[in-house]
Amino acid sequence: MRIGELAAAVGVTTRAVRHYHHLGLLPEPERLTNGYREYGLRHAVVLARIRRLTELGLGLAEVRDVLAEEAGKDLVEVLTELDEDLARQEEAIRERRARLRVLLEAEGGVPAEGPVSPELAALFAGTAHLSDSPMAVKDREIIAFLETAMPAGAREQLVSSLGEAFGTPGAVARANEAYALLDALAGAEPDDPRVAEAARALAGCVPPGLFPDLGDVDQEHGFLRAFYDDLAPAQAEAIRRTLRILTEERR
Repeated sequence: MRIGELAAAVGVTTRAVRHYHHLGLLPEPERLTNGYREYGLRHAVVLARIRRLTELGLGLAEVRDVLAEEAGKDLVEVLTELDEDLARQEEAIRERRARLRVLLEAEGGVPAEGPVSPELAALFAGTAHLSDSPMAVKDREIIAFLETAMPAGAREQLVSSLGEAFGTPGAVARANEAYALLDALAGAEPDDPRVAEAARALAGCVPPGLFPDLGDVDQEHGFLRAFYDDLAPAQAEAIRRTLRILTEERR
């Protein structure tokens, strides 16, 4: 058989056959005097086995290990591990679909920030009117980012603290006032006298458990520097002063 005939007989492409040659999975026959390679039944048997193993989900490195072993014991072991891995994937898919159902069926729909936890989605839905504020929109994006980036325990603490904060009387009104002050600073300079008022208003909205360890707020590295760069100069200064106020309060 020529390579095209071999590939057609097993149901793969000639490109796949050449790739298996390159990886050492399928031995290459010697070239005949006319320059063509002639494949035999043994090549077809091995190629068919490669196809079956890959269709089961084995990677090519695992296929190589199986083909290198003449005993069937190692194949059983590999297939058992594959079955266990598929079971884990099925469980993960079930959990993901359950989360998707919660998001799709949530009152208010999926938030603009994309898929977040059901708890955070409910919080965003309860403060949807704040989305009229450009600064509030940025804040929601940052909160969604933090929920994704934080470890599980810190993520739960973040959402819990925000839920408690916005659940207190007057909390939404205070947040609305703070966002309005920050929005008004969009075209202002850092020394604008309104910066101090905005910082005090924002500090009054931050629940004590939201950022338990602020560290050295004057060390602007990584994410914090990128966050400031995304704001107008006066807004960034207001956030800096807010963090300093919170640091002083917690000493």
